[in-house]
Amino acid sequence: MAGANSSYGRPPRNDVFDGKQLRKAVARRTVDFNSSAMRWFLDRAWQSELGIDTPAIQPNMESTVNLVPPAADQMSENPVTSACTKFVHSSMNKPGCPIHACKWTPEGKRLITGAKTGEFTLWQGLTFNFETILQAHDAELRSIIWSHDENWMLSGDQKGTVKYWQSNMNNLQAFHAHKDTIRDLSFSHTDAKFASCSDDNTVKVWDFVQIREERVLEGHGWDVRCVDWHPSYPILASGSKDSNLKIWDAKSGKNLTTLHGHKKTIVKVKWNANGNWLLSGSQDQLIKIYDIRMMKEFQAFRGHKREVTSMQWHPQHENFFASGAYDGAIYFWVVGQSDPVASVPCAHQSSVWDLDWHPMGHILATSSNDHATKFWTRQRPGDQMNDKYSASGQPNEEGERGSGRGRSAGRQRGRQGYGQNDYSSRDRQGHARLR
Repeated sequence: MAGANSSYGRPPRNDVFDGKQLRKAVARRTVDFNSSAMRWFLDRAWQSELGIDTPAIQPNMESTVNLVPPAADQMSENPVTSACTKFVHSSMNKPGCPIHACKWTPEGKRLITGAKTGEFTLWQGLTFNFETILQAHDAELRSIIWSHDENWMLSGDQKGTVKYWQSNMNNLQAFHAHKDTIRDLSFSHTDAKFASCSDDNTVKVWDFVQIREERVLEGHGWDVRCVDWHPSYPILASGSKDSNLKIWDAKSGKNLTTLHGHKKTIVKVKWNANGNWLLSGSQDQLIKIYDIRMMKEFQAFRGHKREVTSMQWHPQHENFFASGAYDGAIYFWVVGQSDPVASVPCAHQSSVWDLDWHPMGHILATSSNDHATKFWTRQRPGDQMNDKYSASGQPNEEGERGSGRGRSAGRQRGRQGYGQNDYSSRDRQGHARLR
């Protein structure tokens, strides 16, 4: 009797093609936002016409089909639902090296990472697999930014060189901007100017088209670690190793004020999209937010156990941001609440050098000193957050990871994300929306 394959007319399986052993197909985890975006567009059409409220998302897996992007009305009311605490994928270069910068492309199709070796690596934004790698700089990459018109990208390295890139990764220009390491870059709201800061204690304002140095802002007493341009006005904010946060007039080059809120190096400053709030993170383990209208601090965020290394505002929620620390932890914060609303204490094995939100706000990418770039997404309705990063991965009071008490305590703390505790009793009965 012939074999099963012959009886049904199927050829025998052959794992060799053209003299090469075929790789075994692996199912890759993916985060596809198309279905949720389409549901949002469809619901928004008839809801606006009939004036009907959006349906409530119940805390069970069946409600996953009703999940919509963070920009939707029912999600914008509760920014905690956008806390990306669910691990999706970890990507790593060969050979491995620390990843100092990561930035999503403006359309969200790819993630670009900058490595210590000076290489750009492009990762696919849907299945997170490797696409290509190119040698961008001869020294360690330190900063990557996109222009607001989404046509240009700037990168800075440890030798003080700045390079211009088109969206197709074609390098058009390179020039020596500083005598020492470039720590940060920032575009103006018109994209006509950009600012750079360096370990040479200066902040410089450049004309983007003519590649001409317009002003040198001097006043910091030590390395300038970060700079950010105001979203609407020619105002710059810079943080330094001298623990001072300075506000500058980019046109005249004058120092408008100096804020003395931190005791150690300020590693990140970020303007909010509303232009009124300025966020600063420091090696004193504190994150502070200032109201620029009064030039006063109005809230301090305490929770990090080690130095703050990175921060980023959410692209859709004005009062929501994420931060990374030297111990590899990621925290999520809401302005007005003193404690973090969600956290991943063991996200990385080493410092989180940079993090960036997907333009839609449903994925968070983090790059670390442990050579890994990791992707995180929102918890689905009903998820218990019992994976190794949120539950069993959290150390208990004795510093143990494997005991039952550590797992149960970690699970209770981990449920601060998008799970059962985000809904009231009325929500479970279908009478109300998200809190």
